[in-house]
Amino acid sequence: MRTALALVAALALTGCGLHPLYGGGSDSIVGQTMRSIVIAPIPGQSGWLVRKKLIDRLGEAGSGTAAYRLEVALDDNITAFGLSSNQAATRERRTLRARYQLVDIRNGMVVLDATAGSDAGIDIVSSPYATVAAEQTALENLSDIVADQITARVALYAARTAPPK
Repeated sequence: MRTALALVAALALTGCGLHPLYGGGSDSIVGQTMRSIVIAPIPGQSGWLVRKKLIDRLGEAGSGTAAYRLEVALDDNITAFGLSSNQAATRERRTLRARYQLVDIRNGMVVLDATAGSDAGIDIVSSPYATVAAEQTALENLSDIVADQITARVALYAARTAPPK
């Protein structure tokens, strides 16, 4: 009975049209598109981190093989809140937002224009070094999240615009 149920479930899943985004690995249209993206420099420390993480995820296209350019503008903000009795802040929120555009290098047309972002809470402690370390760790974690969001959206664009098989 269990085997029959598993077989019916497997058949139902294949009929629903779901397929792996990276099906075919690096030879798939998504993999090829991801490797054909050159990532423009992003200013600032947060920009360096996000660009480095994007290169890790997308790969670095050679100048001769690039079909797209990914342009990213970041907004990195730290806001203090949660006041103690002496009016000193006890918490911070670090927010990293990105507006990114995927530009077709051949004609200069923007083919994808979207945003990504995340935020993190930070406790302000008596040691300024610990607080700075927490802010830096939050930036590194937020850079990971933003790079993941950008990568997923670009991969979805590549899958949706792929020519039919």
